[in-house]
Amino acid sequence: MITITTSNNKNVYFASDQHLGAPTPKESMPREKKFVAWLDEIKKDAEAIFLLGDLFDFWFEYKTVVPKGFIRVLGKLAELRDAGIPIYFFVGNHDLWMTDYFQKELNIPVYHKPQEFIINNKKFFIGHGDGLGPRDIGYKRMKKVFTFPLFKWMFRWLHPDLGVKLGQYMSVKNKMISGEEDFKFLGAENEWLVQYCKKKLQENHYDYFVFGHRHLPLEIELAENSMYVNLGDWINYFTFAEFDKNRLILKEY
Repeated sequence: MITITTSNNKNVYFASDQHLGAPTPKESMPREKKFVAWLDEIKKDAEAIFLLGDLFDFWFEYKTVVPKGFIRVLGKLAELRDAGIPIYFFVGNHDLWMTDYFQKELNIPVYHKPQEFIINNKKFFIGHGDGLGPRDIGYKRMKKVFTFPLFKWMFRWLHPDLGVKLGQYMSVKNKMISGEEDFKFLGAENEWLVQYCKKKLQENHYDYFVFGHRHLPLEIELAENSMYVNLGDWINYFTFAEFDKNRLILKEY
């Protein structure tokens, strides 16, 4: 478990679901520039930054090749890390094929499962949010296929020009990947991530559960001193969360 203690006038930031590259690189460019501008703005007071997945709408790492593009956001992340700001990346359902590129090139750790953090003595449970809880059944089946070693080995044998093009098409068009219900609020009692969080609370106390994936900015009280926060996205809402000493607040950029 990683412990973070913020310095004076420093904050911890959370963002997710930028889906850069969708629906086309040209159309996503303004969103990429806006996200980079936000990263540049928070550089002055960021103690740490958490990126909770789906930064890219499609990402696959061959042994010597990664998808073309995204130079602005990758360059900005490198700048922030070189400035000494810790960045923690959690893969989402669109960039779950990450391996070691971020670690080697950017010195950014990559997590494939939710993790616990202690930030200013508050206990956080953090992840992308896909495949958790009682629903998301279709995606859970699809994820098993996509993460199966034989499938990844076979996909790597496709020429990158074909493999990346196919992956981008599937990512934009296939509802099994994109998540048909990601954009609809189901009511707090029906939200499967809320149900998941409440079950986790039976085992341990967490002050905050922070997820992405749902594409909705949500703040839902689970119990006394326990809150579920969903970060929204950088497609429709341009929302992020800021933890200033002892309180997590959703904000819009």
